[in-house]
Amino acid sequence: MPHSDNKSTALAIRFEALYLLNLLLLPGIAFLILAWFYLKYKNHSSSLVRSHLQQTFFTSLIGGALIVLVIALLFVFGGFSSSYIWMWIILYFTLAHSTLVVFGALGLAKAMSSQSWRYPIIGLPLPKDN
Repeated sequence: MPHSDNKSTALAIRFEALYLLNLLLLPGIAFLILAWFYLKYKNHSSSLVRSHLQQTFFTSLIGGALIVLVIALLFVFGGFSSSYIWMWIILYFTLAHSTLVVFGALGLAKAMSSQSWRYPIIGLPLPKDN
């Protein structure tokens, strides 16, 4: 990726930081701020900004939906009273959540070095350079 300007790098870092804030400290609130940034910057001229914004926004949506959906299915098919189901729910949530956090830390490192980043498995294709 070509060298990016400081403003683009700062925006990419901000998006990745919001993604991590959504996972770790301010779930929901940080996502709403990230969604607002998505609406504001989705057509930004910098591919660095677009890539980090799309990756963080859609990974938050898809990752959150997968966590909620799988846990809901475990409850539906296993019930609330089974201790085995609670064990699987805790294991799944811990594994899925910590994986998303690690990917967010990698995304933040890429943003700090002005490089685009695609989240593995659930990330969108990177935007094309203009």
